[in-house]
Order: sequence, then C-alpha cells, then structure tokens
Amino acid sequence: MRWHAERGIPVEVNEAHQWALREAPDVVTVVSAFLAGYNAKAMGVKHYIAQLMLNTPPSTSGKADLGKMLAILELLSSLEDEDFKVYRQIRTGLASLSSDMLVAKGQLASSIQLGLTLSPHIVHVVGFSEGDHSATSSEVIESCKIAQGVIRNFLLGFPNLLADEEVIARKNHLVREAKILLSAIKSLGVLDKDPLIDPEVIAKAIKIGLLDAPHLKGNPSACGEIKTRIINGGCEVVDDKGRTIKEEERVGKILKDYAKVYFGL
Repeated sequence: MRWHAERGIPVEVNEAHQWALREAPDVVTVVSAFLAGYNAKAMGVKHYIAQLMLNTPPSTSGKADLGKMLAILELLSSLEDEDFKVYRQIRTGLASLSSDMLVAKGQLASSIQLGLTLSPHIVHVVGFSEGDHSATSSEVIESCKIAQGVIRNFLLGFPNLLADEEVIARKNHLVREAKILLSAIKSLGVLDKDPLIDPEVIAKAIKIGLLDAPHLKGNPSACGEIKTRIINGGCEVVDDKGRTIKEEERVGKILKDYAKVYFGL
C-alpha cells in the first residue's frame, strides 16, 4: 500500500470478500472492509477503491446485501477527507453463479441491477460462466453487453431500494455490531501503537477468533471455530443449536477466554 501511495497510484483491496467467500459472518466482512480502508489511509493512499462483492455468501438476500454494503460504505465514509477519497466498485459474487449458463446470465443481470443502487463509480463485470469455467474472450464481451443493457435501463429511472426499511435496519444493525468488534480488536493493542494498523494485533485477532470464518478451520494461523448460517438473508454467527449470537456476547466470551489463557485472569 505504501509503495503505491508514494507513487500516487490508486489502491483497491479485496480483503472483505475474501472473508465473505469463506462464509464469515456479515459483521466480520464489514469490519475487514473498514480495516482495509483504514490501513490504506494510514499508508498514505489518497484514492481508495472499495470493492463491493455482492451475493456472497451465495444465499445472501438482496436486502441483506444492500444493508451490508451500506454499512461498509458508512464506516469507510468516516475516513474520507481532502486527502482520502473512497470510490465504490460493485461486482457479482463469484461463488453465486450457476453452472447453467442461461441461469447464470440472469443472475449476473440481477446482481448488477442491485449493485447499481449503490451509485458505483466502477462496475466490475464478472463473466457469467465463472460457475462452470473461466470466461473466454467471447463470454467476457457477452457479459459486458448484458451489463450494458442493465445499466442502460437503470439510468432511465429506478426505485430507491436504499430507502427500504429492512435495508436500513440491516445497515444500522451491522454498523452497531461492527463497532463492538472493532472495539474488541483495539483492546488487544498496546499504548504506543495504533492497534488497527499493528500486524501483531490483527494476527492475534484472527488467531483468537475475533476475525474468523468457518473455512479457516485447520489453518494454524487462524481459529476456524466460528459457525455461521444464513438467517433472514444475512450471514450470522450461530451456536451449536443454531441460535443467533450477538456480537457483544461473542467477543465478550473470546476476550474472557483470551485473558484466562494469556494473563491467568
């Protein structure tokens, strides 16, 4: 990041959807998106591209998706000033596309239409064939033409989905939960360093499970014990019985266990 910043090159970080692709809860995806932008700004980046991968995990609903992306953008907007500008980039979720090419074309169009409500600066077109094979040159062109058709119709006028009460409620919920998780991560730091750009703090947060995803199970550098499930369209943390666990409860237990192990408290 610093190398690019020193040369005035815009920076795009794919951190958030790497967690989402591993079925991390939405709150972890939101926090990782904020941490990526926070670190970019700290390294001197002036033009930051926030990549918003929709439909990830694949069963995410449109309302929950928009709520999650709005939460990410609200947190990132708090970083903006005259020296740090955030650009919105939307894209279709790679893991969401069907292996049936006709179905996948419909999914691509639907995803782009949903993402356009976020007023993106950049539309990253994913090849509709990705659910079966890497896109060929002709499939890339066809995918772009599908996107062009959606954009053309969208610009004629489209209802404001961001005013939907469920979307707003989901955004507000995730912002609150994200602030709880960020506070927990900060508590792992030391006084003379910014904990959110301290690699040792971030690594520790992953190791003890503050930042976690089910697909990290067995990774020696991570926890991998978290369980998630799609509930009401959003990806939530659940216990062994499928009960939704709020972030305050989850991080409270993790920090308590951490204190016992490392400080004997």
